Amino acid sequence: MESSDVELDLQRSVQAVLRELSTQAPALQSNQGMWRWSLHKKVERDPGKSPVLVRILLRELEKAESQDLRHVIIPLLHTVMYVLTKATGITEELYQRIYAFCTRLLTLPTPYCTVALDCAIRLKTETAVPGTLYQRMVIAEQNLTNELYPYQERVFLFVDPELVSASVCSALLLEIEAAQAQQTPETCMRHVVSHALQAALGEACHASALHRKLQASPRRTLEHYFHAVVAAVEQMASEASPSREGHVERLEEIYCSLLGPAAGRCSGDLVQERPPSIPLPSPYITFHLWTGKELVLFLRPRSQLRLSADLEVLDLQGLRPDRELARVSVLSTDSGIERDLPTGTDELPAPSSPEMERAGLQRKGGIKKRAWPLDFLMPGSWDGPPGLHRRTGRPSGDGEMLPGVSRLHTARVLVLGDDRMLGRLAQAYHRLRKRETQKFCLTPRLSLQLYYIPVLAPEKPAASRQPELGELATFLGRVDPWYQSNVNTLCPAIHKLAEMPPSLDTSRTVDPFILDVITYYIRMGTQPIYFQIYTVKIFFSDLSQDPTEDIFLIELKVKIQDSKFPKDGFSPRRRGMAEGPGAELSLCYQKALLSHRPREVTVSLRATGLILKAIPASDTEVSGSSHCPLPAAPVTDHTCLNVNVTEVVKSSNLAGKSFSTVTNTFRTNNIQIQSQDQRLLTLSLDKDDQRTFRDVVRFEVAPCPEPCSGAQKSKAPWLNLHGQQEVEAIKAKPKPLLMPINTFSGIVQ
Repeated sequence: MESSDVELDLQRSVQAVLRELSTQAPALQSNQGMWRWSLHKKVERDPGKSPVLVRILLRELEKAESQDLRHVIIPLLHTVMYVLTKATGITEELYQRIYAFCTRLLTLPTPYCTVALDCAIRLKTETAVPGTLYQRMVIAEQNLTNELYPYQERVFLFVDPELVSASVCSALLLEIEAAQAQQTPETCMRHVVSHALQAALGEACHASALHRKLQASPRRTLEHYFHAVVAAVEQMASEASPSREGHVERLEEIYCSLLGPAAGRCSGDLVQERPPSIPLPSPYITFHLWTGKELVLFLRPRSQLRLSADLEVLDLQGLRPDRELARVSVLSTDSGIERDLPTGTDELPAPSSPEMERAGLQRKGGIKKRAWPLDFLMPGSWDGPPGLHRRTGRPSGDGEMLPGVSRLHTARVLVLGDDRMLGRLAQAYHRLRKRETQKFCLTPRLSLQLYYIPVLAPEKPAASRQPELGELATFLGRVDPWYQSNVNTLCPAIHKLAEMPPSLDTSRTVDPFILDVITYYIRMGTQPIYFQIYTVKIFFSDLSQDPTEDIFLIELKVKIQDSKFPKDGFSPRRRGMAEGPGAELSLCYQKALLSHRPREVTVSLRATGLILKAIPASDTEVSGSSHCPLPAAPVTDHTCLNVNVTEVVKSSNLAGKSFSTVTNTFRTNNIQIQSQDQRLLTLSLDKDDQRTFRDVVRFEVAPCPEPCSGAQKSKAPWLNLHGQQEVEAIKAKPKPLLMPINTFSGIVQ
């Protein structure tokens, strides 16, 4: 195919991706995600098309910047970065143009500046030392042992067999095993060596001869050249001012040593056949069935799933019930003059680590602040501004290194299912954070990243259809169009895969669409959205039964039971209360105000049910009533619960008394609800039948605090009226517990 035909074909594919982001046509929605996947496959099968595609994408980015088409900037940035990670033969001039474009985006608001900063950091190193991104990604994902780049990653895919059919579980497991059967450590080392030499030498590298030589090399020889290439790349990348010319000279020596003296630059004059493709191996993924304690499964000692021998001392399997973790004593080690640092504070990050590279592009302020968090010893230092949002200014989300401790391991936890699965994930996440209050050892050494792919049951007839179970996935797709295009569209493809007959032949080359999209999401989904977890305290009609506490992430639904209080039970029924449908409820809540000033409201009303929503259903609010006035807080403030009350309205006419219902909505930070007559309540958390509580008379809902985040007093220096420095011990306000779910861009306003 001629160069003009190649460019025209790639241009059409890029335009198809852009039209997918700019229209809601059903014909295009049915192919969402396929255009991006097919575009990457074209350059993967023919690496020579990569420079052409990069120029096309850069041209579209500059066009979007000039025409203020911001909705396509982040998808195009992710696309071009994914191409650059795999590509060889990209000129230095092209790298510098993309880097300059990213630096111009730093003046835009979040999330554009955050994603641009992440891209600029990686481009700066890749420009000077081509092949660095590919090499580091393969080493970390495949857990290839190397002292110069010790970072390791592991992907844990969890599926709850109660929520996802057995055919879907089997199909996903077979696809993962078929793809990973072809990825041996020797194969990955060959890819690293071949990619590094081709990226640095360009046309001077005889790709076909290099491929044949590596294929014929024994493992010991292969390991020797693998470590030599990694050392050359990492040592050059760790320098303050890396030289591209020096890097090329060093890799040319390795290239000549590998192929012989005749394999110098003169090899570029040889007539070469089409260079073989260098694939980017999919990350090593382990498949697990959900049982409830999975967030600590990878830390089990003597397990093949452990990330490193350094974590063998962490035994977090014995998670005890929440009531046993309720009381935790905290021993302060603060001297009162200077915070006592834990052991290991003299450790510095490696010069080639992502933390040091990120520091080069950080904006320097006029005041030098103390880097050590005042409350570092408590898990509450896993900070994040309150509410439902994405942390800004931190490209790698929760993966930052804490002072003095190197985070060499990343656990990427990917869950498949519906809203019920996310509720169970929130429970496990809450237990994990409680565990950290007793044994604070996971946080400093492991970066925990959470990912979510919705897998809903196939649509049923309207009569038997379950309530909407993809509420959080709908929200993520609404705030992040690239998530909607690539992740939310996987559900039909997964069900289609489950219906296909399984193929047990793992020797043939596979081209798995679902695994490729999962891999793309895990690698490029680096921007978390933080969701507030809410706690509910439940009181029962049986006074001998102790109150219980639980948490929910998405929804709490209240139904009125037909049964009533027993005569000897708790019954605050008032005299003269009129009978009718529903139950008489007393609501006491704190109204959500823009000023965040506390304002409590207490009302009594008759209702047939309530729903407390933690996820906004749309960008508009439902009108309120006299009991439930319109919210004073803007709809973009997602720190509140949306309470929908189905109120019973009594009216009298000539025919007698009649009852009608009306739904009212209000927003609150916390709420207490109690039944005022003999009607009992049934609570359902996160739409999960297994998390249902019956015979409830009262419950209280509030934002779930970080476990023991308020148990320690923070000490901060300040000046009194006479200018003398004092230290005031003030009890810290509990921080809210936020659960991050990674997306491509976070919330795009």
